Amino acid sequence: MALLYDAVLRPSKSELIAAWAPTQPWFVGDAAAAVERVASFRFDDPDGEVGIETLLVRFGTGPLLQIPLTYRGAPHDGGEDWLVGTMSHSVLGDRWIYDATGDPIYLANVATVALNGGHEADQFEQRDGDLIPVASTAAVRGNGIPGTPVPELAATIETTSTAGTTTATAGALRITVVRVLDGTSTAAHTKNAATLTSIWPQQSAPQLLATVTVLPG
Repeated sequence: MALLYDAVLRPSKSELIAAWAPTQPWFVGDAAAAVERVASFRFDDPDGEVGIETLLVRFGTGPLLQIPLTYRGAPHDGGEDWLVGTMSHSVLGDRWIYDATGDPIYLANVATVALNGGHEADQFEQRDGDLIPVASTAAVRGNGIPGTPVPELAATIETTSTAGTTTATAGALRITVVRVLDGTSTAAHTKNAATLTSIWPQQSAPQLLATVTVLPG
């Protein structure tokens, strides 16, 4: 379960993305254009400490970009290379925002959902003591089999980015996140890997978001 808050964010998520994304090697679009948020979904940290959200955005008329973020209440030890920025959250206080491809909490969620045929977290907003369901604007599915074991992440995460993807390797897990969602990456293009796909209102056919490969030991 992902708990949402009616909060004021300074700077906003779009402002953080506008400053950070154009500096990345996978970025495509007009860096000076306004950021349009098209859809989003969340995963769930079992310990309830880290917010995990993936935003699908575009800059101006550019292609859709996948930007997974994690939100932490304190700096993530060893996560300096993936820090996007900090923000003030009117309910939760100061938050440290990270490129989730370097965050073990996000990577563990992606691996679990893909390998076990899972889906995005259910979202709720707390109002007057009640939990009100909030629909995700993107539906996510893994193609794996429930009960498939998920290797533990290694302490060291290595990431490499290209023109369209970011690949994170941590021990026996290799996770490739598709950054540019231009409609050309589909699950049919993968081999020997579990997949994470999504649909959203403007995308009727499942779009590949990520692949998860368990490396031989």
